[in-house]
Amino acid sequence: MLRKFSDQELVEVYSKCIQENLGDDFRFILENELEQRKLGFTAHKELNPLTFGKSNLDFYQLVKYSLDSYFVLQDHKVIYVNQAGFDLLGLQYPEQIIGELFHRFLHPDYHYSIGNQLESVLRGEASELMEQRMVRADGELIDVEVMLAPYHMEQQRLAQVIVRNITQRKLTERRLHNLEKLSSIGQMAAGIAHEVRNPLTAVKGFVQLLEKELNHSYLPVIVDELDNAIKTLNNLLQVAKPDLNNEPDVSIHLCSELESLIFLFQEKLYKVTVHKLFSDTDREIRGKKNLILKAFFNLLKNAIEAIDGKGEITIEHFFKNDMVHIKISDTGKGIPASKIRLLGTPFFTTKDDGIGMGLTQVFTTIHEHGGHIHVESHEGKGTVFHIQLPA
Repeated sequence: MLRKFSDQELVEVYSKCIQENLGDDFRFILENELEQRKLGFTAHKELNPLTFGKSNLDFYQLVKYSLDSYFVLQDHKVIYVNQAGFDLLGLQYPEQIIGELFHRFLHPDYHYSIGNQLESVLRGEASELMEQRMVRADGELIDVEVMLAPYHMEQQRLAQVIVRNITQRKLTERRLHNLEKLSSIGQMAAGIAHEVRNPLTAVKGFVQLLEKELNHSYLPVIVDELDNAIKTLNNLLQVAKPDLNNEPDVSIHLCSELESLIFLFQEKLYKVTVHKLFSDTDREIRGKKNLILKAFFNLLKNAIEAIDGKGEITIEHFFKNDMVHIKISDTGKGIPASKIRLLGTPFFTTKDDGIGMGLTQVFTTIHEHGGHIHVESHEGKGTVFHIQLPA
């Protein structure tokens, strides 16, 4: 019987079947016929602009171009969602959300609060703006702002939920918070280092004077250890308050510079295989060359030292969204999840013999150049440092 319908008629019948919820058996028959005619994509494309559930067309006209996501709920179930909401949740078909409880798309921590807010809305009260987290179809968590308000249609009191994606804003806020934290810690550490370095330098001077008058085997050891302590403090001062004015900004061709840095570690690479995945090799950045090279030297050094025995390091270079991206991945021992947020803090280290200044220099330099660093690590599998710098 369906063969008598034209392609356009069949698509229209399928649209009405979804809108009127005529049953799974009839929908299954229609979908089989659509697949045989290779009209599945056309049918879903036709559905999207019309409706994602029972809805008032006037309401649709109001919200279809909105950047915010709109949901209409009846008995806590979704009966309408606009295109922005469909995209926000990464859905492909209307059946994935229409008739589903709205709670299903919220992080469990917010189920109780949204339930209370919905009860208030059904009594005619609008809610205040709330920050919550939603779960996309692929399982990704996103940060959102949510407001609930009453919605009246055909003498029914429904609830409308307006959702705005603030994931990028929250990420930016976290980055700014980390920058402020690093800056505060750096200033405090620089002050301490300055106050400690001066008396140590004086002690070293007096010990050297004693060496000229006394012949004792302990005195050279004392001088060497004082030198190590002063060197550490000087490194801290350089990282916390680098004298950026002494070095001009220049164009830096990162691909060739990374090649040169890898060469410096040749004697340590007999057990480590380095893979170079360089694209967009003509892209350059501008900055303090010595500071940038020191940062990448520290990252490569850490990657090599993280590998016990044989392993692999992968270095990627590519251009995307006006930024040069460099990823340095290793197959080393990895970093515990609880410690990743501490990376870059002065004197924090995951090494037994480290002093915790290398990554502090890396984070400080990259942030001073307007860049970002993202770290992913799994214990026993390895670590990825993803650096982005303005091109």
